[in-house]
Parts: sequence; structure tokens; C-alpha cells
Amino acid sequence: MAEKIALVTGANKGLGFAVVKGLCEKFKGIVYLTSRDEKRGLQAVQVLKKIGLNPQFHVLDVTNEDSAKKFADFLKNKHGGIDVLVNNAGVMDLGNVYPTYEGAKHNIDVNYRGLVTVEKFLYPLLRDGAKVVNVSSACGLLSNLKNEKWLRILKNPDLTEEELNDFVEEYLASVKNGTFRKENFADEGKHAEHRVSKIAATALTMVQQRNYASRNISINAIHPGHIKTDMAKGGGDLEPEEAAKGILFLILEASPNLKGTFVWHDGKLIDWYDNESNDYYKYCP
Repeated sequence: MAEKIALVTGANKGLGFAVVKGLCEKFKGIVYLTSRDEKRGLQAVQVLKKIGLNPQFHVLDVTNEDSAKKFADFLKNKHGGIDVLVNNAGVMDLGNVYPTYEGAKHNIDVNYRGLVTVEKFLYPLLRDGAKVVNVSSACGLLSNLKNEKWLRILKNPDLTEEELNDFVEEYLASVKNGTFRKENFADEGKHAEHRVSKIAATALTMVQQRNYASRNISINAIHPGHIKTDMAKGGGDLEPEEAAKGILFLILEASPNLKGTFVWHDGKLIDWYDNESNDYYKYCP
């Protein structure tokens, strides 16, 4: 039987690093720490090796198709498949509440389109019974969105990836051409780019699960909590190791029948389609 393989994107620090650490301690198989920056990734691996853990490293830039293809080819040739995939790579610029088009596009390129790239190249390697966790946030709830047309599209149980792409492109076009409306979002449209990227990432989770319904693959999204990371600029209340617990639970303990859900950091299942709830958007990211 082939040895089980787990990999975590964006894992040289913060939450991703904590997830790799937890997997190295408990997962029975090989764990890959990936990072777009080779130097930082190798340094992170060395930190874990110094405490007796043994992750492997590979470069992966989720915004670069060539990088994703090279990693996929490597995994296919060396291991034949993947058993665990944690899509953690993400960005947020807290310094720009209403970003430029370039800033908004960069956020979406990493947080949403990066998932699409990973799906294109790595999902074909998922073995039967594999588990995928897409790291979302409080911004990924539909309650962040107030535009009725967008809500109608996103709440359709037959939502397609093409419609998701159209939603993202329509938002970006509004920023580019100056027609962006704060009223389309909660909280006066602050960090709308992050809300759009995380809503799209969460919705993509549901679409992906539906597309893989014929195989025993579990794909779930999670809000890991407000974490003390560079992204939070000191404003978080959870250490990365604490926030990693929810992700590790989904991988190591949750029933394989838990599929296509949005999980809160405390393990609570959230009705993602309930856009009337305004309990969570204030805690964005």
C-alpha cells in the first residue's frame, strides 16, 4: 500500500506552519510543508526538524500554474497521489480598507484563484477517501454580502465555477472603473476584496464537493478564528497552534461523511446559505 501523503500550502509560518507541526506529530504518513519562498520554507522545515519532526519541503506558488504543475508532476511520480490537502495560502492587506484595483486583484489571485489553480493540478491526484480543507474566514460568510443579485446567484445549489468567476470579475471591474458601491457589502464595504475572495473560496468548496460526489472525498471550509499572525497585525486572539486544532480535527478525526460544510473554529457547523445572520462579519478576517 502506498504511503499516505499530506500537504499544506502557505506553510512557512503562522497557521500553515502550526498545521504542518500538528500533522507531523499525528498523521501517519509523509507531510509536505510548501511555500512560494524556498528559503523561508526550508528554514521552517529546519525549525521542525530541530524538535524531532520530519516534514518534507517543496516550492509551491498557488498563483503560478507552472509551479503548481511542477509540484503535481513531482507528487505523481514520487507518490502517485495525495490523501490530505490543506489550502491555507492566503493574504490580506489590512492597511488598505478600500484597496486599489491592483491590491484587490492580488488578494483574489491568491485567496480564490489560487484554489482554482490547486484544483486544476493537484485535485486529479486526490485518492479515494482523501480529505481537503479550504481555510476561509469570517469574511467567507454570505452575511458579508448585501447585493441581492449576487446573493441569488451564490445561493443557487447548482452554482457553477463559471458563475463564481463572473461574480469575482464583476466586483473587480467595479473597483477598476470606479463603480464600486459600499452598499453591496456589510460594514460599509471595508476590505470588500477580502470578503469577495473568501466568499468565493467558501462557495467553491461547495461546488468542488458536488463535483467530487461520486468519490469518497471530503472537502470542507473552515474559519480558523482570529489568529495572532502578521496578517492580523497583533489584533488576533488565538495562537496559531490553537487555531490549527479545528483543521487537524477535520483531517484526523472528523467523519468522512462530513462534506461540503462551513465549520467555525469551535467546531460548530455554520449554515453558509443564511445571509440574514450578521453575527460574524465584524470579526473579519
